Amino acid sequence: MEEQIEFRHWDELIPDALGLIFSNLSLQEVLTVIPSVCKSWRKAVTGPYCWQEVDIEEWSSRCQPHHLDRMLRMLITRSSGSLRKLCVSGLHNDSIFSFITENAGSLQTLRVRRSEMSDSVIERTAGRLSTITFLDLSYCGKIGARALEAIGRHCKLLVTLCRNMHPLDAAGKLLQDDEANAIATTMPRLKRLEMAYHLISTGSVMNILAGCPQLELLDLRGCWDVKLDSQLMKEKFPKLKVLGPFVMDYYEMDDWDDDCSDYSDNSEYLAWEFEMGDYDDYDIYDGMWHDDEGRFEELELRFYEGNGEEAGILGWPQSP
Repeated sequence: MEEQIEFRHWDELIPDALGLIFSNLSLQEVLTVIPSVCKSWRKAVTGPYCWQEVDIEEWSSRCQPHHLDRMLRMLITRSSGSLRKLCVSGLHNDSIFSFITENAGSLQTLRVRRSEMSDSVIERTAGRLSTITFLDLSYCGKIGARALEAIGRHCKLLVTLCRNMHPLDAAGKLLQDDEANAIATTMPRLKRLEMAYHLISTGSVMNILAGCPQLELLDLRGCWDVKLDSQLMKEKFPKLKVLGPFVMDYYEMDDWDDDCSDYSDNSEYLAWEFEMGDYDDYDIYDGMWHDDEGRFEELELRFYEGNGEEAGILGWPQSP
């Protein structure tokens, strides 16, 4: 007699397991398709189980600014204080950065490249980022030494700081050692520091090496005014790997090309309609997902729940 194998239904999996599985799907699928499959799956994506790690960097580099603000507030709210990792590009104001820090009790990794928050908001909120170990502030042109000093004073667990700049930002400007000196005096536990294309001097780099004795990697590509004695570096810092100042490849060239997105009303977007808890506003989310290849031009998707009354109100045909 053959042994019978018992199979569990997918809708019986615990929310934590579902959240782990759904993390392999795209943001669009998790927010639009999964909630319509069954109640247990909807519960999983509207709770914190799927949002302990949020990476919307690629999507945020192409979306419209007001969509980004609403999406971040929704996902961070859903995380219910359990957010450990956040990767996003192009924050447009101090308000949304402040909101992130208000919900950063468990945050360890924060990547907010090309964002426009100011020194003042970071000075006010850095105390809420005490659990951060990885921070990427690359291409954030509105912050400087004041912000870095505040981070160094409050983020005592920080081991990786990325503060790369675009080559054009350095063209024709004078040396600015204040950021490097702020790092040297407030971040002694750093193990990895990226400062590509910064206008810094050899002296400020030596200050960093003295103030950050645990450094294992220092990226100085494009820091043309830095002149280091390779023999001295090998003898004094044998475990340290230094990149630059000469650039052997195109530094994130593809990344910058991808960032050139068009927010005009003429852009073609695929309109999706979905419920988002307290953020149910269908008009806001029209056009949130961009279809680069136009493959879905003729496709129309409709998701129904309940007894179909909502579909009738919206003029949709009854669900089969």
